[in-house]
Amino acid sequence: MYRVGLNTSITLYRKSLRRVESQSIEPVAYKLSYEEYDDTKDEQLKLIYAAVHKLNDIEKGIVFLYLENKNYKEISETLGISEVNARVRMNRIKTKLKTQLNS
Repeated sequence: MYRVGLNTSITLYRKSLRRVESQSIEPVAYKLSYEEYDDTKDEQLKLIYAAVHKLNDIEKGIVFLYLENKNYKEISETLGISEVNARVRMNRIKTKLKTQLNS
């Protein structure tokens, strides 16, 4: 009698492992929203990348590290410059990019 109960529980356990749990898609379908595609952001990104492409290599490196949310200490260590120099260069690059994009 003990062996029958043990085999039954092992069989049920193995069946539960083979069973794939699924969820209904209906609650997710209500959360979806439709938005019109607006290419202005894509155009702005293209303009920014074109302006960054015109910079020299060190300035490009500073910009890309800044865009990766690196702080000025990490930027200065990566490029081998002082932290103050990294800040000054970034501010000069920002003004240079603003003038390029506004013209």
